[in-house]
Amino acid sequence: MKIYGEMKMKVVKLPNMSEHEIKEALGNNHLCRIAFIDEDYPYISPFQYVYLDHTLYFHFTDYGKKMQIIKENRNICVSIESFERDLNKYYFISLQGELVLIEDVKVKEQVLMKLVANAKEQFSKNFLTAHGFSKDRGWDAFELKNQLIYKFVQKKEAIGLKSL
Repeated sequence: MKIYGEMKMKVVKLPNMSEHEIKEALGNNHLCRIAFIDEDYPYISPFQYVYLDHTLYFHFTDYGKKMQIIKENRNICVSIESFERDLNKYYFISLQGELVLIEDVKVKEQVLMKLVANAKEQFSKNFLTAHGFSKDRGWDAFELKNQLIYKFVQKKEAIGLKSL
């Protein structure tokens, strides 16, 4: 026990999520944060993701700081969280691994179709700019050619913690 002044405080640890709970959470969410390793400091950016066949996939634009970073280091940390407004119920997941560029046209097509379907259902057209497209073109702006799709290859055990 730690002692603060006269009061003794017992540390309460959050329970771990089971592998099943983590997989279910990955399938139920569509947004995450990716921490890239940029020399001495992390660079964190929000991403829409697709969870397909127990694998996370991301669409990247071919410009910007993140592209400069992954040319040097493809190791990343993915963070996904969910919580109720009053924090009565919450969880967060941290995954460490690396990005691998997808060349297979069939896989890219599957990922883009699911990404667009999820986005049409959940996000405003304003979110298209995060993918490098004008919102005026709508979600059908995604074309298969010239799209960068990366998959996440997990290298360390997933960490998932949840509310009591």
